[in-house]
Amino acid sequence: MSQPAFHFVVFGATSFVGQILTRYLLQSCGVGQEINWAIAGRSSAKLNELKTSLGEAASDLPVLIADAADDAQLQTMCAQTRAIVSTVGPYALYGEPLVRACAESGTDYCDLTGEPQWIRRMLDKYESAAQSSGARIVHSCGFDSVPSDMGVYFLQQQAGKRFGQPLTNVHMRVKAAKGGMSGGTIASIIELTKEVIAEPSLRKLLANPYALCPTGHPYKTRQYNQKGVDKDTDLNSWTVPFIMAAINTRIVHRSNALRQHAYGENFRYEESMLSGRGMRGWLTGAALVGAMGAFMLGAAMKPTRALLEKFILPKPGEGPSPAAQEAGYYDIRFIGRTDDNQTLLTRVTGDKDPGYGSTAKILGEAIISLACDLHDQDGNKNHRSGGFWTPASVFDDRYIDRLTANAGLTFEVLNPTEA
Repeated sequence: MSQPAFHFVVFGATSFVGQILTRYLLQSCGVGQEINWAIAGRSSAKLNELKTSLGEAASDLPVLIADAADDAQLQTMCAQTRAIVSTVGPYALYGEPLVRACAESGTDYCDLTGEPQWIRRMLDKYESAAQSSGARIVHSCGFDSVPSDMGVYFLQQQAGKRFGQPLTNVHMRVKAAKGGMSGGTIASIIELTKEVIAEPSLRKLLANPYALCPTGHPYKTRQYNQKGVDKDTDLNSWTVPFIMAAINTRIVHRSNALRQHAYGENFRYEESMLSGRGMRGWLTGAALVGAMGAFMLGAAMKPTRALLEKFILPKPGEGPSPAAQEAGYYDIRFIGRTDDNQTLLTRVTGDKDPGYGSTAKILGEAIISLACDLHDQDGNKNHRSGGFWTPASVFDDRYIDRLTANAGLTFEVLNPTEA
């Protein structure tokens, strides 16, 4: 059986994160070397403008024309490649046709969505098609939710080596982070808010920590959902809700389900941000909770939402400058306990702005791993069958090795005194 022309295609290469991703892949893979890849989108002019901006190294980079709303063009693109990475969001508005095309054609797919309601819809509509065709669909391969998902995977691997049993209670804490918001992220949040207003039943789905687990999963363990300022006694710090927990926790629980309860059937997992110690830490936390509440309230009300979108929030296609991306970073801690109260502390760090500078590298290594590591030397798929997977259920230590070698991430075990 002949192999497709390309190992992978970057769909939406001219989007904000798509451009960063394309630059990263150009540096990582070159053009016309061991890995054959292409960029794709609906505008030939914009794609060629991107190629020109990349310089002579990109002069032979193939360009494919495909509109997110044109099924025939999407099918033609799928036929030419092993895998597709999509940066075309908000995915709830634009993502479904490509997921459908990949699921039906057997083409592997990954993206960086953080939209749980959309992922649930895609699972319900296309999981059986992906299982039949052999397509491996992997959502949330950016800052949402790789540091969390692969961070828990790493933590549990270390626990297995040290204790011979899983950590059934895990807390993730964002100790430090610096980075700017982009219009794409804001657009996704606004779109989710609109969907909840139009369909109030979504509130039940979004409140369910197991919302993305396979239908009929056995888990009934109550999960903690932080609302205000709380105290972490392990790290001796006040904490506040982490906005990405709504997607990250759901992905981690799905990983546990897909990995045959590797973290335990009574696994507990929650995420928050550290706001500091003492009265100053509490006051900082209270201010953050107030600001988040005000933003969500403003986004939920049509008049204030319109004002936010028009005058305050970044527009789709806008985001942090290259300098801001370079200056960004994050430091995440994981504290886990076994059933017999043995503990383990690990850390995941990233060297760029989490939402874009780091996300592009994480996503780049995900598509390379999906298109190359999960195929044999003859180009046939191995390691996982078709279906909807998560980063930690489809990838393995090879992906962590890629992230640490190429993408500026670290995964390490800490002593309790380093917390």
